[in-house]
Amino acid sequence: MSPKRLSREQLLEMYRKMFRIRRFEEKLVEMYAEGTMPGLAHLYAGEEAVAVGACSALKPDDYITSTHRGHGHLIAKGGETDKMMAEIFGRATGYCNGKGGSMHIADLDLGMLGAMSIVGSGLPIAVGAGYSAVLRKSGQVCVAFFGDAASNIGAAHESLNFAATWKLPVIFVCENNGYGISVSQKRHQAITDVADRAPGYGMPGVVVDGNDVLAVYGAVAEAVKRARAGEGPSLVECKTYRLRGHFEGDPGRGMRYRSLEEIQHWESPEKDAIARFGKWLLDSKKATQQALDGIRAEIDAEIEAAVAYGKSAPFPEVEDGKTDVYSPAFAHLAESGL
Repeated sequence: MSPKRLSREQLLEMYRKMFRIRRFEEKLVEMYAEGTMPGLAHLYAGEEAVAVGACSALKPDDYITSTHRGHGHLIAKGGETDKMMAEIFGRATGYCNGKGGSMHIADLDLGMLGAMSIVGSGLPIAVGAGYSAVLRKSGQVCVAFFGDAASNIGAAHESLNFAATWKLPVIFVCENNGYGISVSQKRHQAITDVADRAPGYGMPGVVVDGNDVLAVYGAVAEAVKRARAGEGPSLVECKTYRLRGHFEGDPGRGMRYRSLEEIQHWESPEKDAIARFGKWLLDSKKATQQALDGIRAEIDAEIEAAVAYGKSAPFPEVEDGKTDVYSPAFAHLAESGL
């Protein structure tokens, strides 16, 4: 579907999800500073247009694979913020019963096959999901989210090659935020555009403004159309930027390796994905300021309720440490002592 054919309700839902991601991540910033959030968090603030634009082009039963920076992907696919907060707090009512934490959230019912803490590991899983869809003739597709540095991993090259060779319904979405941890893309790659690699695998590659949700949607929707038609995978590179450091606690939002001027440039109203989309909605008469303010108030209340739920939910029992350790297919082997 062309972005021009999106209804007002669809556009407002995209704005709602983008703002939900931003508020979720901002709340984690606050709790981390207070010392009330356990563990680490790699925040998605700034990149909301990529997840929402891509997932808005999918059907509910389509798949995605995520990364260590995966909160935004799950929310964009329909994840519930209360269960996400419970997972981050290590509570039994979280998406993974409190055992996955921030970097391993998954919901198979939503088609979210998991956030992956190992860089580049989501691409082979996406290829497997795409191969499964072909074997089952289900018509499903899978979007694999990964970063610019992950595109250097050997498994990424193998995945792109395999998907192209077998014409699998996989859309590779590179979230190029310009840095692999603290290393600028200019230092870890000899190319400017990761999408330039696509022709080498025999698939189309396109570069889009990753802070323009409609541009991302349009590119991914076209790639999804190709995939469902049996024409194979595509590589969509989204140029974007993370507004926080590599992880929460990275000093000065990453100013050991990037400047304050650079950060301020990307968080300006002219570059920020949410501010830009909100302005477009107003200018195009798709929404009123009152409607946008109402969405923001709704999300603010939702996130506060999610935090309260996460903090009050029960911890797993000690004996639960022995459950969810093996996949169901191999559980019988563990039980038999093999």
